[in-house]
Amino acid sequence: MTQLTASDLMSLEQYARERPAFRAKVLEHKKHRQVALGPNATLYFEDELTIQYQVQEMLRIERIFEAEGIEDELSAYNPLIPDGRNWKATFMLEYPDVDVRKLELARLIGVEDKVWVQVDGHDKVYAIADEDLERDTEEKTSSVHFMRFELSDEMAAALKGGVGLAMGVDHDNLKVAVTVPDSTRASLVNDLN
Repeated sequence: MTQLTASDLMSLEQYARERPAFRAKVLEHKKHRQVALGPNATLYFEDELTIQYQVQEMLRIERIFEAEGIEDELSAYNPLIPDGRNWKATFMLEYPDVDVRKLELARLIGVEDKVWVQVDGHDKVYAIADEDLERDTEEKTSSVHFMRFELSDEMAAALKGGVGLAMGVDHDNLKVAVTVPDSTRASLVNDLN
């Protein structure tokens, strides 16, 4: 698995100088790493660059410069980097209205286990969700879930060969399937070795 180390990071001073350009680069990169699953649900796929940005931002916000603090941040975020045969994503359920959000999160308990990816010609791969901690309660699901999608060697080869990719949700209260745009598919294929 690819892991970021302290040597991959900029010092706080260097990051302060380079942040505008680095942030613009990351935001452009992220445009091709998200898939809307309807108007209120989105998968945001992580990789080494997105996680480096997240760590740099945490170090900046928290003013962390000591080695131990940097290692703590790396330990927290490195598990979100795909390892060459999977994709890792943050699944967000976003409802601007608080009352609507409360109602919808109650209706979507268990949704995290119903999110899938499908390589053309292969079975759906359902997310392995929230390995760090349980995010559902008896009353509602969380608005944020962390997911891992494990792909077979055959699936990776098929994607590299150019086959299509779909994603969706099979929950009783959220059924959606979308074809992944070519630019997003190409970005995600780069995660596979």
